[in-house]
Amino acid sequence: MASDEFFADLELETFTRNESRQEKPQLSTTLRKLYTFCRRQAFSSYVASKRNANIGDSISQPVWYCCDKTFWEPSSVHKHVARTHENEVQQLTEVTFQRLLSQLEDKKCERPLPRDHNQEAVEISSWLPDTSYLTVEELQKGPGKVLLYYRYFRVDDPYTICAWQKALCEKLHLTGKVRVSTEGINGTVGGSVLATDIYIKTMCAHALFNSMEEDDFKSSDGGAECFSDLRVGVYEEIVPMGVHPDVISYQLAGTHLNPEEFHQEVESLQSEGESSQDTVLLDCRNFYESKIGQFSQCLAPNIRKFSYFPEYVDQNLDLFRDKKVLMYCTGGIRCERASAYLLSKEVCKEVYQLKGGIHKYLERFPDGFYRGKLFVFDGRYAISSNADILSECRYCSAPWDQYQLCATRFCCQLVLSCPACRGVGRTACCSACQSKVPPEGEESCAIGPAVLKEKCECTDRRPRIPQDAL
Repeated sequence: MASDEFFADLELETFTRNESRQEKPQLSTTLRKLYTFCRRQAFSSYVASKRNANIGDSISQPVWYCCDKTFWEPSSVHKHVARTHENEVQQLTEVTFQRLLSQLEDKKCERPLPRDHNQEAVEISSWLPDTSYLTVEELQKGPGKVLLYYRYFRVDDPYTICAWQKALCEKLHLTGKVRVSTEGINGTVGGSVLATDIYIKTMCAHALFNSMEEDDFKSSDGGAECFSDLRVGVYEEIVPMGVHPDVISYQLAGTHLNPEEFHQEVESLQSEGESSQDTVLLDCRNFYESKIGQFSQCLAPNIRKFSYFPEYVDQNLDLFRDKKVLMYCTGGIRCERASAYLLSKEVCKEVYQLKGGIHKYLERFPDGFYRGKLFVFDGRYAISSNADILSECRYCSAPWDQYQLCATRFCCQLVLSCPACRGVGRTACCSACQSKVPPEGEESCAIGPAVLKEKCECTDRRPRIPQDAL
């Protein structure tokens, strides 16, 4: 079951925080299933926390230690926890349940919009390219590329564009993600060089996209293997900032600077050094992106997702008051709405944004002022144009900038763990998750739909909206 379908009908208001078990209101069927999942996960986590790694490692089998007793079999420790630690498990259940409800609130801007079934379907077959002269092998084999692009413009029928994009990508055997909205389109797809070239030509030939040129598509080495599947949907926003496009429009964006112009501005800022007080170089990306690569002397907000950016601006307005702001992101799309939001506060002298984002800047200045890797939202996690390593292994602090997912089943945090540390089992994002990592050869004991994410120490200890200072 898809995550959006699973969460679509949750009645969040039916559960009230801090209510006792006896006073808890009747939950809907879906919420009861979610609560049961949380209880099973809490039970598994509690049992895992009692595993004695030192004893277990020395005898090559798991051992649990609780209440001054040693348990050699899973069934025995399970019975002990069920009989003796009901209150602790219940408290963990409540915390886990509340965390998931909070995540559901965050997911609202990520949920595809339902189609109006009364809307008449449009024939899209004439918009698809003729590939009859090509074999499937010819479309799939050979060197590959990953494309990144967006276009803001008025789309009167996003569902037809969505259907066309899905059919086009399937025909060309492309994988990736495409978001369509009444405000435009945002996509990143991977496939063979031949298939991606046909995709670009087909896009530029369409009446709605004929203002696009080949240069509007950022490309990098990769392929269909960089994505697990193809996801195409209609959303309220083509990049989820959490503010309706009718409230903050891309048409109110800041002034675009091409890579050469942006490079000159940064060069001037760098030459002034500490004496520069009237310019802010603002990274609009998430903390885990700027952690492995950024422009020198930038302000990189410690935010976890772009939908937190408006609140970050609201709580840090003095940082931008009477300043010139130079703004950048991965491919330029986030800056369109971010600059419009910042300008709406009427505190800045000027707001500029890097046209084409870091992608285009690195094409022109591979050894310029951007140092480290460029984070990308696919299986590669990062691409690079220089050898600088800005980040370090979270365990031993050795220079390291290659992300992997946390080894626990339900945590989706990214981890910087060097080969030496991974080799001794340090594969989780924090101590709480590390205690849940199953022994080698065993599957995770967590139960429930794999689409559910859980928070941990990494997210709990980070302020949602940091207070920054220049």
